[in-house]
Amino acid sequence: MRHYRIKNKFRFITFMIIAVLIASMSIGALFPVRALDKAPKYTEVKVKDGDTLWSLAKAYGDPSRDIRESIYEICRINDITAETLYAGAVIRIPKY
Repeated sequence: MRHYRIKNKFRFITFMIIAVLIASMSIGALFPVRALDKAPKYTEVKVKDGDTLWSLAKAYGDPSRDIRESIYEICRINDITAETLYAGAVIRIPKY
């Protein structure tokens, strides 16, 4: 087995830093981050007198999803329940 001796520490550290940077850029090129492109978008709605979670989910929610899933998502995003919904509140509803 051969033993290697580092003669110039500065050159060795510089080489290692460059090697790590090249390796990380190569990995980043192979597996790009795409989660940033899919940031959730919301519609802000001011609740009127007589509005319910059901009516808001039906009016602004995704028509291809079950309305109960849309209601659950609205409650989760805004940290509310049907009992805590009041007229004049501004809530966020996911755009679809």
